[in-house]
Amino acid sequence: MLGSKLGEETGKVIGTRMLQGEGGKFVKMEVTFQAEGTLLGVKGTSLGTYVVHERVPGQMYGEGQGIFLTKDGGVIWNGFGVGAMTGEGLGVKWSAALTFQTNVQSLSRLNGVVGVVEHETDASNNVKTQIWEWKH
Repeated sequence: MLGSKLGEETGKVIGTRMLQGEGGKFVKMEVTFQAEGTLLGVKGTSLGTYVVHERVPGQMYGEGQGIFLTKDGGVIWNGFGVGAMTGEGLGVKWSAALTFQTNVQSLSRLNGVVGVVEHETDASNNVKTQIWEWKH
């Protein structure tokens, strides 16, 4: 069940790189982004990288990791999800799941949480992410 909103952020894609695809017939790409936002009401800067695999034409799968930095320390996140092109440039909408680890006291609740994510990159390389708690 979807729980409370954990945070949101906005920013930019700051790098892309094409990688060797499996068997030379599928696309694989690395995307790095930087964003500003909040987690549990705490302001911070996020830096993340994910690798996109095209499993079959039109079906995208991604895995990534990153860090959300606050004035008190960081939250490491790891995630995976599925995406679909928006039809506008390199725009993609992602649905993903994240896990977290941190020793920042004000964010320690994230250590036992799975985040459900909507992440979008538009044709101008702007990114927007919203994260909710997955209640079990």
